[in-house]
Amino acid sequence: MEDLGPVAWPPAPIRTERLVLREPETRDRPVFVELHASPEVHSFLGGPRPRAELEREMPEAPGKWPGSFVVERDGDMIGQVLLRRATEHRRPAAAGKVDLGYLFLPRAWGLGYAAEACTAALGWLADVLPGEPVVLTTQTANTASMRLAAKLGFTEVERFEAWDAEQWLGIRAPA
Repeated sequence: MEDLGPVAWPPAPIRTERLVLREPETRDRPVFVELHASPEVHSFLGGPRPRAELEREMPEAPGKWPGSFVVERDGDMIGQVLLRRATEHRRPAAAGKVDLGYLFLPRAWGLGYAAEACTAALGWLADVLPGEPVVLTTQTANTASMRLAAKLGFTEVERFEAWDAEQWLGIRAPA
């Protein structure tokens, strides 16, 4: 994965009805560790990483690159939305396209935050890189992610086997 290319970064914080999307900061590091060490968060992502390993290896300001947004609710980080170019994606239909990813703490699940944050990030992308299609990959077993993909307007391109599970690849055509 690579960054998005020639986009002004960081943007001004993006405000939605309940959330703020902003550039990662040093104060977010403990939540990044929590996200990546969580068995629940990584149940469909190959499993969590050991907390001690994350504490040793994670940079002071994790996720600091164009397209990496911290999702904040009432001043607290609850998740991350990622937009990166999938230059080396395993599936030809996704190669070179912008890839949407997201991670949210379990306490933020089921409240519509992921849909709200992803919609805002996709709106930002449409403004800075008009005409860009976006891809999303998730396990078919991850029913919440499958519902979110549909809600965001992604349509199925293909299903394939990877990491010992059936994967779903969807695309969202430019507006």
